Amino acid sequence: MHTVTLINGDGIGPEITAATLEVIKATGVKIKWEEVRAGEGALEKFGTPLPEDVITSLKKTGVGLKAPLTTPLGSGFRSINVALRMELDLYVNLRPSKTFPGIISRYDGIDLVVVRENTEDLYSGVEHMVGEDAAESIKIITRKASERIVHFAFKYAIDAGRKKVTAVHKANILKLSDGLFLEAARNVAEQYPQIEFEDRIVDNMAMQLVQKPWDYDVMVMPNLYGDILSDLCAGLVGGLGLVPGANIGDHAALFEPVHGSAPKHAGQNRANPSAMIMAAVLMLGYLGENEAARRIESALAALIKEGKNVTPDLGGAVGTSDMAGALVKLIK
Repeated sequence: MHTVTLINGDGIGPEITAATLEVIKATGVKIKWEEVRAGEGALEKFGTPLPEDVITSLKKTGVGLKAPLTTPLGSGFRSINVALRMELDLYVNLRPSKTFPGIISRYDGIDLVVVRENTEDLYSGVEHMVGEDAAESIKIITRKASERIVHFAFKYAIDAGRKKVTAVHKANILKLSDGLFLEAARNVAEQYPQIEFEDRIVDNMAMQLVQKPWDYDVMVMPNLYGDILSDLCAGLVGGLGLVPGANIGDHAALFEPVHGSAPKHAGQNRANPSAMIMAAVLMLGYLGENEAARRIESALAALIKEGKNVTPDLGGAVGTSDMAGALVKLIK
């Protein structure tokens, strides 16, 4: 029996969460869900979008499944996702983008993984006004954070049977900050001679991913570049509706879809649950439930390829709950 923190999220979150829990249950894996509230719903009830019991639960269970959250605009609250990553030191953001046969896309056979440093860079939140008409944001890159994220990328590559790691940077211009990241990456790479290593300047990397994405495998990079390029990779495989994310630290991990809460679609039973379901696949793998993870992913691939019992954005005509029900039948 696993105990997992559950955050239902805002907007379409509760619908895709319900679908995902149904799918997980069909595998027979026993999970005790510890449900907590965050986001807009928590703000209305508790006066804060990130109540302390969310952090307490995640520290206790060590693993969480989270639907998209809405950070209230104009309220002075920082991003809830960034706050969770910082508070729990979830220094890895793992975002795999993989082609599902049946999805209309310009590309076939894409299988890319972005490993994004999750705790520093421009996301550190160190910024201030300089007078009334200028602002400064401080880009923080440390050797410790750079080395540990690159170590993770290489260890992931080995465990997943991958062949190459590409470090992405802008060291030609940001000679100190990105220069330090590149130096750390090169030093760490020497410890993993069985994995091919190369580096790419971030703007060139964006072009390369559009022109020949099949040449790349695992990519490791600072926070901002990872945020941008992971969405680019999602675009190669059909969009954010298919892509999960994992936030991983030494003592906890939090799994989520990478798309937003889409409040205008809430309550309509039309949201695509695929990214949330794939987040559950990553979570099950993290928990050691690899067979259950494989069964869900295989069933989802078959359902999408068949193209009937899927939501409208995937080419079908059924709702969120009906898609989950069809997936359950395939799994069983």
